[in-house]
Amino acid sequence: MAQAQSSTPLLVPAKELAAKNTNSFPNESAEYRRARNALLAEEIELRRHLERVAEMRRGLPPGGEVKKQYRFQGEQGPVNFADLFGDKQTLVIYSYMYGPQRERPCPMCTSLLSSWDGEAQDIEQNVALAVVAQSPIERLVAFKKERGWRNLKLYSDTSRDYSKDYYAITPEFEDSAAFNVFTRRDGTIRHFWAGEMGFEQADPGQDPRGAPDLMPLWTVLDCTPEGRKSDWYPSLEYPR
Repeated sequence: MAQAQSSTPLLVPAKELAAKNTNSFPNESAEYRRARNALLAEEIELRRHLERVAEMRRGLPPGGEVKKQYRFQGEQGPVNFADLFGDKQTLVIYSYMYGPQRERPCPMCTSLLSSWDGEAQDIEQNVALAVVAQSPIERLVAFKKERGWRNLKLYSDTSRDYSKDYYAITPEFEDSAAFNVFTRRDGTIRHFWAGEMGFEQADPGQDPRGAPDLMPLWTVLDCTPEGRKSDWYPSLEYPR
């Protein structure tokens, strides 16, 4: 019997690809170039691993059906869960740590969303994007204006029903950041995927975070020799 052919293409070893790199920057040493090309091979492996993980994510079986009638208050009035999809078949929801118990919103959530505000229109060419928090919509809109956000769509979950079911409320925190993806196929809405890495999955000496890493701030800092120093945490205001 003939053996089935694998659909996975054979990949050139990462070290061979790295060896094809012809970059050489002014006054660099041979020691630097050897170390940089060794790092390049690891970066190629990382890229490949990210692709494998993304493929596994896309291949998940159908998630749980969304059967509750969640209601939100949007900037233009009340909406239900299906309304958040608009004309798209996939919905990304970020749960923002800005509940009524907070005098000011979470600086790290705010940093992330500030970067997403610039990307929101690009994201929404493909999928719907919603930001949900537990404060009244008037409070969310006021901060949106203060921050200068133009493109993010904000929704208030003052009933907390959605937030309770999709881990934007945890035993430790009254509101917690959460990242969830939902699908609508043939009229049925299902949960597709959520970021499920928290403090208990963090490695020693590292900030707890998910993979993929949603924070552009961290991505940039990880490319620098300082990395994520102890004072990396963002602020809501900076001196002008």
